[in-house]
Amino acid sequence: MKNPPFSLDLTKLPTHIAIIMDGNGRWAKIHNLPIVEGHKKGIEVVRKVVEGCGELGIKYLTLYTFSEENWKRSPKEIKSIMDLLYKHLETELDELNKHNVKVQFMGRLYKLPLKIRKRINRMALMTTKNTGLTLTLALSYSGRAEIVDAVQKIVNSNVKKINVKTFKHYLYIPNLPDPDLVIRTSGEMRISNFLLYQLAYSELYITPILWPDFKKEDLFKAISEFQRRKRRFGGR
Repeated sequence: MKNPPFSLDLTKLPTHIAIIMDGNGRWAKIHNLPIVEGHKKGIEVVRKVVEGCGELGIKYLTLYTFSEENWKRSPKEIKSIMDLLYKHLETELDELNKHNVKVQFMGRLYKLPLKIRKRINRMALMTTKNTGLTLTLALSYSGRAEIVDAVQKIVNSNVKKINVKTFKHYLYIPNLPDPDLVIRTSGEMRISNFLLYQLAYSELYITPILWPDFKKEDLFKAISEFQRRKRRFGGR
């Protein structure tokens, strides 16, 4: 990007951005639309954010797409989300390959419908050689569940000694760097069980904008705010 917006310093970009995409339901309610329309609009925003990260050269983007707690929602809403996911896992593939985006998934994926799991596997396989942005979709994901599942793997492997460095090897995607910047839309002041282990020193950026109204410029604004902060990681 020759002329970065918001006076962004392209030498000080976050390596990994994670986003809690919140507000689809509220957006739909405000506009007197069915909830599914909020989710549809949210998918359009995902495209723009992926595009924006690609333009800047961001290496990793993780999106909190569907939490394990979301299974508590009404069967109708869950079905609409799964139908949208099934459709767009196929229709977005060519565009992702065109932009050299690698896609991977994390969470208790075995809880997803079989047809979704098949498309997930296909998308991961068909983009695995891409070398641009790595897009991670957290599906049926819970930060606490990830930690519990990691501990179970450690118990099963009979590891005698564990430390912070080795523990990470048992997370869903061990080689995924910790997020530098976490963006949450809709103004809620919580992390909602997202990447609990990985967010230890992430910078948080909260915006009142609902996810369907989030624009590429809002992404750049968040990164600009990130660049103004001093990260000490416990030091002085």
